[in-house]
Amino acid sequence: MRRLLPLLTLLTLLTWVGGAQAKLRWGADAEGGAPYVFHDPDDPKKVIGFEVDLARELGRVLGEPVEFVQYEYASLLVGLDRGDLDLAMNGLEVTPDRAGKARLSHPYYTYRLQLVARADDPACTSLAMCAGPIATLGDTAAERLLDARALAKKVYEGQVEPYRDLGLRRVGAVLLDLPIAEYYARRDPLLRFVDDPSLPKGHYAIAMRKADEALAQRIDRAIDQLASEGALRKVLERWGLWNADQETKLEVGKETDTRWTFRRWFPLLLSGALTTVLLSVASMALAVLLALPLAAARTFGPRPLRALATAYVELFRGVPVLLVLFFLYYGLPTLGVRLSAWAAAVIGFGLNYAAYEAEIYRAALGAVPTGQWEAAASLGMSRALTFRRIVLPQAVRVALPPMTSDFVALFKDTSLVSVIAVVELTKQYQILAKSSLRYLEIGLATAALYLAISLPLGLLSRRLEARWSRGHA
Repeated sequence: MRRLLPLLTLLTLLTWVGGAQAKLRWGADAEGGAPYVFHDPDDPKKVIGFEVDLARELGRVLGEPVEFVQYEYASLLVGLDRGDLDLAMNGLEVTPDRAGKARLSHPYYTYRLQLVARADDPACTSLAMCAGPIATLGDTAAERLLDARALAKKVYEGQVEPYRDLGLRRVGAVLLDLPIAEYYARRDPLLRFVDDPSLPKGHYAIAMRKADEALAQRIDRAIDQLASEGALRKVLERWGLWNADQETKLEVGKETDTRWTFRRWFPLLLSGALTTVLLSVASMALAVLLALPLAAARTFGPRPLRALATAYVELFRGVPVLLVLFFLYYGLPTLGVRLSAWAAAVIGFGLNYAAYEAEIYRAALGAVPTGQWEAAASLGMSRALTFRRIVLPQAVRVALPPMTSDFVALFKDTSLVSVIAVVELTKQYQILAKSSLRYLEIGLATAALYLAISLPLGLLSRRLEARWSRGHA
């Protein structure tokens, strides 16, 4: 029986891997919001949206499940190149630059740009007549149009913020795709739609790797089949997106329920907090593992070794950790090295924080009186034994407070890993807040979780300091 257990485990793993490989990995960013892909108010563990429904229909026609993968919107095409994704579908507009980077499918939706102004601003009758900067999203057809017409713009990362700032009179108007405007602005009494015939139309398409031509042809045929059998129209009608641009009259879709309760979104925040804790602990462990040899090399090593350790410290203290993450995750694949998002995050933070920890340990080692070395030598202790039993314990007491501060800082810095598709606490907050519009409640809960993680560390540090001080005395 004991011999069969490893074999059964191996077979289970192989079956799981085989099943995972049979799925098409579809990348999208749930933070982008409705009506594309966003968290279900009734069950925040699930994502909904018209592209979620479309992916399900595509899976039905293809006979192959299409699995959603949370991925940063700005990195979708990079994710295709890395092999993290098979498909990218997230309101991707067909543009020449995207067509040059990826294989785009047949269009599945015809959009038009929609200008939105304040209801009390009658002067804004067209794009050219709107005062103040025009709010839009980066890397969109709307932004390109504003640039082409040399109009002042204000670029946002999220879909909710432009309309909020418009209502607060921080911008003169908002120019975004019609599906976004329908969901976030149509029912707002402070805002109104502006009919500007000069605004162009365009198409959404699914992006794939250029090398995956066989898959692209299957996707093209599946989209054509969904269109011919009426399934595509049903999906769009379900979300109120079937209009004259799709060769029929405008229809009013159902209003999506936006009820959010604590028990629905808080478990997801806890999941993000767990990711933050695990990432921080793993990264700090790597930092400590690297920092002690670096500090010892700078303090006791020969000149060449001291020079190398100093170069490491100055390099990673002078380079932003965000740049390190980008290099590890997106830069190394060009050299044939592919790291998972988790590995890149742990290595990136570990390398960066090791430089700071090394300086803390070096200062702590320097704070131990020279007489300690001399006294140990008079007792016949070797330098290695003196370092391990006499000097290092005293240095740890000196280094503990700044080490704790670094650990707390690392908890907060983990929010940067969202750029490489790791959903930690801050990223989870952004996704949930933009899906539910409950910025205050979820924000307060997120802050409470960060405090719940960091405050015990400070308490533990102070207790250890007090205990070791009594022992030293």
